[in-house]
Amino acid sequence: MFTKLWGIITNSFTETIRQPIYGTLLLVTAGLLVLNVGVAAYTLEDDNKILKDMGLSTLLLAGLFLSAFSSAGILSREIDNKTVLTVISKPVGRPLFLLGKFLGLVGALAVAFYLCGIVFLLTMRHKVLERASQDFDLPVIIFGISALLITILVAAFCNYIYDMHFSSLSIALAVPMMTLTLILVSLISPEWEIQKFGKDFIDGQLIGAAVLVFAMILILTAVAVAVSTRMGQVMTLTICTAVLLIGLVSDAMFGQYRENHLLAKLAYWISPNLAFLWITDALTQEQHVTLGYVGWALGYAILIVLTWLLIGVALFQKREVG
Repeated sequence: MFTKLWGIITNSFTETIRQPIYGTLLLVTAGLLVLNVGVAAYTLEDDNKILKDMGLSTLLLAGLFLSAFSSAGILSREIDNKTVLTVISKPVGRPLFLLGKFLGLVGALAVAFYLCGIVFLLTMRHKVLERASQDFDLPVIIFGISALLITILVAAFCNYIYDMHFSSLSIALAVPMMTLTLILVSLISPEWEIQKFGKDFIDGQLIGAAVLVFAMILILTAVAVAVSTRMGQVMTLTICTAVLLIGLVSDAMFGQYRENHLLAKLAYWISPNLAFLWITDALTQEQHVTLGYVGWALGYAILIVLTWLLIGVALFQKREVG
């Protein structure tokens, strides 16, 4: 069983990173994160707090689009084209097939989140230029652009000479190159001096917030996989967006009325409260978030993920694929 599951996971992972939308959204997200540095300068408050909020919001929206489009690409299209028959007739149980697709998709999204998360950390190190007297952070710019150019040039060369797949090779090269970039920037100050690792831009609070954002992406991925068993790309994205929005405003929409109205109480009980996972407001207001809170919030997110996966299994169990 584990061999079959691993085969489905690796196939799903490879399919996802080879989709054109995957690489396109990665580049767009990275561009938006860099653009946030300039946009955040036009505020009346602490620009770097706004930069942090905008960066985490960008990561969340990127995860929303990636999970919706990728799941529709590897699942609903496979069902519509009836290529799923070649797998579930092996025999491979439908729950095992759905679980393998989900885990492969999660792996691909984890890689995308890791790469975009590094770009986000680099923008936090660069910070917003609030005054004309401030200088650009040259280590961030030089190492970041160098990593991007080396990745693209090497991948293009190998694709042209050895006919290697450009998208998957680019991702494989980007992971070590961006990791090396983060390490170098963390050790070298803007004045090109050796400093304490990650000084002034890497801290546990920011990492905890990023982990909980990824937990929300896991929930959206489970929703996307469940919905993709029955619907296409557009409806998958629509439902995922609705789940995200309702989850973020669940307290305001239903929570404050649950004591007086039965329907509000029922809606509050059914809808996932994603506000527990969105701690950006706490960070920007300099409130301390404990490791225990992050752990409990992760456990809450995992329960929601399991619930949606069970819904997906139920929907897929009776789906006609022949």
